[in-house]
Amino acid sequence: MNRLTFALLVVLVSLSGCGAEHREATNVRTPSAPTPSGTPSASPSTVVTAGIQAGIEKHVDEEVARGKGHYSLPFQGKTLRLKLVRVHTEYLASLGPRRQFACVDLADVSGDVYDVDFFLDGGAGDMRVTETTVHKLNGQPFYAWEQKEDRSWHRVEVSKATDEHLGVLKGTDEFEFVYRATLPELAAPARMWLPLPASDAYQTVTTLAVKAPGTQRTLKDRAHGNDVLFLELSPGDSGRTLEMRFAVKRREKAAYPAARPRRGEFLAPERLVPASEDFAKIAGEVLAGKKGELVRARALYDHVIDRMRYMKYGEGWGQGDAVRACSAASGNCSDFHSYFIALARAAGIPARFAIGVSIPSERNDGGIDGYHCWAEFWAEGKWWPVDISEADKYTALSTYYFGHHPANRLELSRGRDLLVEPGPASGSINFLAYPVLEIAGAPEKAKVEFTFVRSRSGQAETPRS
Repeated sequence: MNRLTFALLVVLVSLSGCGAEHREATNVRTPSAPTPSGTPSASPSTVVTAGIQAGIEKHVDEEVARGKGHYSLPFQGKTLRLKLVRVHTEYLASLGPRRQFACVDLADVSGDVYDVDFFLDGGAGDMRVTETTVHKLNGQPFYAWEQKEDRSWHRVEVSKATDEHLGVLKGTDEFEFVYRATLPELAAPARMWLPLPASDAYQTVTTLAVKAPGTQRTLKDRAHGNDVLFLELSPGDSGRTLEMRFAVKRREKAAYPAARPRRGEFLAPERLVPASEDFAKIAGEVLAGKKGELVRARALYDHVIDRMRYMKYGEGWGQGDAVRACSAASGNCSDFHSYFIALARAAGIPARFAIGVSIPSERNDGGIDGYHCWAEFWAEGKWWPVDISEADKYTALSTYYFGHHPANRLELSRGRDLLVEPGPASGSINFLAYPVLEIAGAPEKAKVEFTFVRSRSGQAETPRS
């Protein structure tokens, strides 16, 4: 049985205590294909996602004009006054010739952010909204989605949701992962760096195909040992698409034995995870009176959950900037884990970063909503995996995510400040999941799409909660 739990979002908050530096975030969204509550899916779809996006944006614009600058939405005995944050393009879906689905983030004047599900009737150019439901408030869901055997979707109360509804597959998983990047216009010679996922004790990765423009070679990251695909491109490669396909077998990760890191290893500062008196002060206050390595680590984990809000909104999020995360008290997975790593290192706890993708647990193919990242810390002779941003979204899983990463993951690279030769003109690579592209030495963006297909053996072998 496939299941689907829709989008994630968060709340605006500002806390003092750390200096803030604002950097532009990278937003990448990829198409997916949910189907409606109680309605069988239609095949083939007859309205492309660009038409659905235009339809929902037109609806929001009209309601904002009618509401004199705000989208008015009755909810729990009050009227929300909302502004558009983003349309979740990865969840736009045509459910039939005259039935569409859209999921949208809207920010209230209070600072709260609402994830709202819309069903629309009509075709391209003449859609009208027929159902509007608040799905999440500040990242916390009011319901999940479950797909039945007839491929229709039904809401599930959060209190009745399983781990699988909430993104966790235990045991093992097996899937094909596709990484696509489409180049923009190249007005001059360009270079691009991309991650090449490697096998380790928890994932077996087989490269099925790499189709890339330009000339290519594999580089070795001197800082962390990552393999990096390096492309040299010309203006003639404008608009071309790179595609990499990988067969992946992955198993759930729990705390695993390891030798004590060398003196100072995984304690040293990084460009966006610096050592500072602020971090030392916060860690000292959080850990006052706490004894034992695991007790101390859990106290920092809980502090990050209490202080941070998951929010892909505003300037500077998504860079893993620990100073900005501490000051803004918001961000995505990179910001949550950078803040945790900074505090852990300030407390003398070795900690490290990894980035990859979270494979949807509730369906067996389709798009993936960008990268996901996580961390590990060393204590009691073991490396302990943590995923604090997911624990923040799903309180029921906070204990699981302190010491576990589910099977439905793929690690693309590990560490920060990657060092390769030749490297970008800007210096070391902050972290590597999306491509790093430079045209004549200036940074540019490529359009990225991640998709997957779970294998039949993966479906059969994966324990379902």
